[in-house]
Amino acid sequence: MRLLAIFGSLFLGFLTSVRLALEEVGRAIILLGQSFYWLVRPPFRFGEVIRQLDFVGVQSVALICVTGAFTGMALALQSHIALEKYGAQSLLGAGVSLGLCRELGPVLSALMVVARAGSAMTAELGSMRNTDQIDALAGMAVEPIQYLVVPRLIAATLMLPFLAMLYEFFGMVGANFVAVTQLGMESGAFMASVHDYLDIGDITHGLIKSVVFGVIIALVGCTKGYFATGGSRGVGNATTRSVVISSLLILGSNYLMTAMMFRPSS
Repeated sequence: MRLLAIFGSLFLGFLTSVRLALEEVGRAIILLGQSFYWLVRPPFRFGEVIRQLDFVGVQSVALICVTGAFTGMALALQSHIALEKYGAQSLLGAGVSLGLCRELGPVLSALMVVARAGSAMTAELGSMRNTDQIDALAGMAVEPIQYLVVPRLIAATLMLPFLAMLYEFFGMVGANFVAVTQLGMESGAFMASVHDYLDIGDITHGLIKSVVFGVIIALVGCTKGYFATGGSRGVGNATTRSVVISSLLILGSNYLMTAMMFRPSS
């Protein structure tokens, strides 16, 4: 009987977790639908959109540049070690550029934005919820979703592709620097390899991924913050969950989009 009680409690705990997860998904879908509704309804909060574009995009530039450069430098070293075994060092530029544009640029830039801006979205909205500021906005006839969620959704969706391109550019600069100064390659040969193998489709596919990642970051961050409860502890827990869920969704959706965009040739 004790063993049966243990299995029963585990099963009930599993059902509770599934119910809570479905509730979170439902909240996010409803919030996204309401955001689309208020996106085309006046008044249009251009000032708030500009502020969020600055917060999500401009203030993330330094972080993106530094992490992109170091990623490219490390990728060049690792790729050279692998290519050297087959005498294919001339393909170093192609391998680095494809890796950055298809995968590392969109994914890692999104994860950096999650850590810096996505967490801040959750913390800010969660604090506003727990101090009744969101209810105060509604009391002043200001639609909270239009004022708080829509600008963040627009900013993340628009800025992630630009940040991804910036990440890829500085990654290529860092890889080129390592190839020339440490690996003995000619800069012209490095760039010729990039020109021969990198296609415009590789870049556009990466940008499409970034748009999806931007929606995920804003939607998860705003949902967890907008519905946060439990005071300061609840805001902290919501922020932690926001970062974890956003990161997992980015990695999972990246795999699904990669599987659809880059099918292996039979």
